Amino acid sequence: MTISAILAGREGPIYNATADESVALAAARLAEQKIGALPVMDGNIVAGIFSERDVIYGLAMHGTAMLDKKVGEVMTAPAIMVSSDTPILSALSLMTRRRIRHLPVVDAGNLTGFISIGDLVKHRIEKIEAEAAAMRDYIQMA
Repeated sequence: MTISAILAGREGPIYNATADESVALAAARLAEQKIGALPVMDGNIVAGIFSERDVIYGLAMHGTAMLDKKVGEVMTAPAIMVSSDTPILSALSLMTRRRIRHLPVVDAGNLTGFISIGDLVKHRIEKIEAEAAAMRDYIQMA
């Protein structure tokens, strides 16, 4: 099973930020959309990721002056990315090893999705529950 299975059921925009917008504006977007991270775009290219962690670390280092900084000054770059044909278990392993929670999905140089570790774990749990139900049905019929 690949990342494309997770993206297949999604609708709506992929919220993002640009490197030249203020941290305050991007943080407000995180709060408004109730999300933990935004891909930072430079045209069609993913330049980095701006996350809640970037906000917290920046506030610890710079205080409230952090909110006036540009996203490009505090984002995590370069972004670690996957393609839609990446196996889900490979993406989970990558996120665990690199201690990250969000991955841009890039195909042919274009951002096609943005997934969180929660998306991947939810998908795995649903798959495991479906397999368990199939096994219970099989055993009951035997």
